[in-house]
Amino acid sequence: MGVTIRLVAACLAFAVPAAAQSPMSASEFEAYTTGKTLYFGQDGMAYGAERYLPDRRVQWSFLDGDCKDGFWYEENSQICFVYEDNLDPQCWTFFHAPTGLRAIFENDPEATTLYEAQQDSKPMLCYGPDVGA
Repeated sequence: MGVTIRLVAACLAFAVPAAAQSPMSASEFEAYTTGKTLYFGQDGMAYGAERYLPDRRVQWSFLDGDCKDGFWYEENSQICFVYEDNLDPQCWTFFHAPTGLRAIFENDPEATTLYEAQQDSKPMLCYGPDVGA
C-alpha cells in the first residue's frame, strides 16, 4: 500500500509543473518574439509563420507567399492579433515550452494548438500585392 501511495505522489509531482505552467505575459511574449520570424506547426505539419516587428506589429503568412500585416495586444492574459484582412481579434494563450512556444487558440481552444517549429532572424517570403488588369 505504501509503495502505491508513493508512486501516485511521484506521478503527481511530475504532473503539477506542466499543469501549473503560467501563460506568457505581454512583456514576456514581446521580449521573446520581437525581431524574430517564428514558424509554427500543428500535428507534425507546417501551419504558418509570423514575423514580429517593433511596436507590436506583425506579419503573418500561411507559407503561401501571401502575407498579412497586423498588430497584437494583451487582453485577459491572452495575446490577441488583428490583421488587415480580418478586424476580428484572434486571441491565443502562449506558453514557453522547452522546445519553444506553444499556443492555444482561445477563440476555439479545441480547434487549434500550435507549437514553434523553427525560428529565424530573416523575414519570411512575401510576394507583393496582387496586380493585374
